[in-house]
Amino acid sequence: MQRLFSIFEPFVLSLLGTVLLATILPARGAFAVYAGYMADAGIVLLFFLHGAKLSRDAIWQGLRNWPLHLAVLASTFILFPLLGLALSHLPGVDPSLATGILFLTLLPSTVQSSIAFTAIARGNVAAAICSASFSNLLGIVLTPALVALLMKVDGGGGVSLASIEGILLQLLAPFVIGHLLRPWIGGFVARRKSLLTIVDRGSILLVVYTAFGAAVVEGLWSRVSPADLGKLALLCLLLLGVILTATFLIARIMRLPRADAIVLQFCGSKKSLASGVPMAGVLFPAAQVGIILLPVMLFHQIQLIACAMLARHYGEQADGEGEGARASEKA
Repeated sequence: MQRLFSIFEPFVLSLLGTVLLATILPARGAFAVYAGYMADAGIVLLFFLHGAKLSRDAIWQGLRNWPLHLAVLASTFILFPLLGLALSHLPGVDPSLATGILFLTLLPSTVQSSIAFTAIARGNVAAAICSASFSNLLGIVLTPALVALLMKVDGGGGVSLASIEGILLQLLAPFVIGHLLRPWIGGFVARRKSLLTIVDRGSILLVVYTAFGAAVVEGLWSRVSPADLGKLALLCLLLLGVILTATFLIARIMRLPRADAIVLQFCGSKKSLASGVPMAGVLFPAAQVGIILLPVMLFHQIQLIACAMLARHYGEQADGEGEGARASEKA
């Protein structure tokens, strides 16, 4: 479990290595076309397997604790975008990075890390599963809709007719087909978690390689200076700090039980790299995807490290309270 939250976790190193490879040896010509086809196939397979994995029971159970789930969704798809709009209009921020920051705030929550952090913090794991799953399910529709509403790329709307077609064919259709086939293949997928992990991470690496390769060919690193990267890191830290504080205060105002308050804080403060990478590949021109994904990748690492520390603190706090209660009973 600790490896998941380490900055030196293998997937993080693989991600950095992929960016380095795309910088040194970007895909060009016919190879770029074939790499793009492979990335598209990986995205289709990824959403197909996620559709087969998500049970219908999880969808229906998620309706029960509706105040908590609505709060998580409001944080993910209302509060985050408002903060993204504010940050993207700050003076001195590179316009391309500002676009990436805004796109970051429109993404759904993570699933695996949100649930893992909730478990470590001794929160309501069942509610976390429902909230995170709901967020990802709705994100397939809500994220492209918010991109169309709030973003402009190259002077045009963020979602074109081709983008809508890509969303339907590459994201939504495979997900629906996988879910419809769940009675026959759901058990197979559930028994082979390693397969989903390989497809999940492999598809991300493929899209990152093709996206960054195309961006490098278009002069990505000549457009992003070390100073810009430093500003971006500070903005990601600020964004995470504000959202963690906001979800903590909202839980207090709603008077949520401790276990549910933890769900709101961890599920409501996350943004999914796993969803963000393929969605960016579908929604934006190839040459722009690399720079748009920079904030998503950076925020992903920062949220893992910061939330791991916070989850451990909550977990130790809960363990201490439990020991205190047992000691009082004995006395």
